[in-house]
Amino acid sequence: MDLGTIDAQAQQRLEALVRANAVRHARAELKRRIADGDVSAAATILFHRWEFESMPVADVLTSQRHWGERRCRRFLTPLGVHETKTIGSLTERQRVALAAQLSGAERPTQRYGRP
Repeated sequence: MDLGTIDAQAQQRLEALVRANAVRHARAELKRRIADGDVSAAATILFHRWEFESMPVADVLTSQRHWGERRCRRFLTPLGVHETKTIGSLTERQRVALAAQLSGAERPTQRYGRP
């Protein structure tokens, strides 16, 4: 290998690290905004940016307040979507079905006879 090849590989590696870091920061910011209620999980699933293409659906759902792994699994199972499925690999039908169900699930529900 010559020096030019080594420099090119080092440059590519550095660019990949920068891109991965940007994706991590974008995902962390998204999770914070979902938790704060600034962005809905339904909107994230319907209108996602490239940084979230490889993000599992469960990560988006569990970012919401009062959503844990169990609630996420119970929500996704009837829809036929596994929690490890990525946002980018969802079909349009799955994306719309998830968003519609989330819009209904995000509203406060009456539990145990209390409002």
